[in-house]
Amino acid sequence: MQQPIKKLVILGGGTAGWISAALTKKLLGAAIDVELVESNEIGTVGVGEATIPGIKILNDVLGLNEAEFLRETQGTIKLAIKFENWKNKKHSYYHSFGTAGKSMAFCHFHHFLKRAGELEDDTKLWNYDLNALAAEEGKYAHIRHKDPILEMPYAYHFDAGLYAQYLRKFSEKMGVKRTEGTVASVHQDQQNGYIKSLELKDGRLIEGDLFLDCSGFRGLLIQQTLQTGYEDWSHWLRCDRAVAVASERFEKTLPYTRSIAHKGGWQWRIPLQHRNGNGLVYNSAYYSDDEATNLLLGNLDSKAITDPKVIKFQTGRRYQQWHKNVIAVGLSSGFLEPLESTSIHLIQSAVVRLVHLFPHHGINASTVAEYNKQSKLEFEQVRDFIILHYHVNQRTDSLFWQEMRDMAIPDTLAHKIELFKQDGRLFRDQNDLFTESSWLQVMLGQGIVPASYHPMANTMSAEQLQAMLKKIKAIKREPLSAIPSHDEFLKRYCG
Repeated sequence: MQQPIKKLVILGGGTAGWISAALTKKLLGAAIDVELVESNEIGTVGVGEATIPGIKILNDVLGLNEAEFLRETQGTIKLAIKFENWKNKKHSYYHSFGTAGKSMAFCHFHHFLKRAGELEDDTKLWNYDLNALAAEEGKYAHIRHKDPILEMPYAYHFDAGLYAQYLRKFSEKMGVKRTEGTVASVHQDQQNGYIKSLELKDGRLIEGDLFLDCSGFRGLLIQQTLQTGYEDWSHWLRCDRAVAVASERFEKTLPYTRSIAHKGGWQWRIPLQHRNGNGLVYNSAYYSDDEATNLLLGNLDSKAITDPKVIKFQTGRRYQQWHKNVIAVGLSSGFLEPLESTSIHLIQSAVVRLVHLFPHHGINASTVAEYNKQSKLEFEQVRDFIILHYHVNQRTDSLFWQEMRDMAIPDTLAHKIELFKQDGRLFRDQNDLFTESSWLQVMLGQGIVPASYHPMANTMSAEQLQAMLKKIKAIKREPLSAIPSHDEFLKRYCG
């Protein structure tokens, strides 16, 4: 459609809608008009309360004050995810945002640990990871140090509903128009099928040149109107439901997310300043909705303060996340369970991708194809990383975990696992959201120990190796004594 894009219409509020509004208006400014249509009658899923470090880039680009943001969203700091009972029952490990040890030229730190024999004990890697050490002690502070070995990357937990409200106020100040109303019908161009306008129940017409579908699982534009189709990944990611509930604030605010495996799924615990977010992701063949609800309610740290909410989903992705003049953002574009807290990041990256490829002079096939190619690759890379957690488990207590271990997996993932099993080789695919450190922590945490190590780890004597490891471990632990508890940090920083 070769006509200039002057008007962007966003259907749906919530986190997806208001991130889209804030970013597009901030980055594209007066070049476009942005109108967001949402209805108070339609609720949002609202369980995405944990994030990954990319959220800091989003907030920085928007120019948000971090202390104010934490106050407004009742946010907390997230250093890691603690996986409990995933390898087997009673076992736990961290997937932290930090990097263990110290970067070596052409040779990852874990090869030196393997040579020293410490990699056989899967707790040792995290003794060299400041994020994991601080998480274990429940501590956090902003560390400003010139030595990159002491970097402590972090993300946030926050109330997704409050974040959407915060971004709404921010967006409206920049000139985003919010329209309250429910869509009654969608009008298309009879020649090319492009969306022309949304007709609300009261008869108002919302016209636009480009539409973002942030309508959640309904996919009102991308699927119900354009019939784009959906690629089902439930043969790999077999959980198909979640039950969520909020509970009272726990007495100690942990600086990490907890992911606790059960016989037919896994449970999240997310600490906020005013409450805890809780949920159970499960396979309906193993738990009924009532059984899942009772299991979740019986495993809370604090008293429930909302009614449990069951959410049905199908893992997978839209075949085309940009189709005609509609781009699906958020749940309308696909769903990957929140095991690695990627939901909000996928919203963010979808909008950033649109900004990079924004069709100012009109939509053309090559732009749409590039957007869809990048979106597909990103979803597949995140999919593989999530499958990894399930597939390399060692649990024998339920058929669910045995089936996940025995199932066929994507060739891309099988290749990555085999490379690491041989001699610890890890390579980050182009644009992969997850670094070598992330893949390393999950593979080791789930019990995969490489058979050998790279010969570059033999370039120093045994005495030099032990001295180096001792020094790095001491450097990593040194800041801990001066770092306050996470709760003390929040009290001082947020006021």
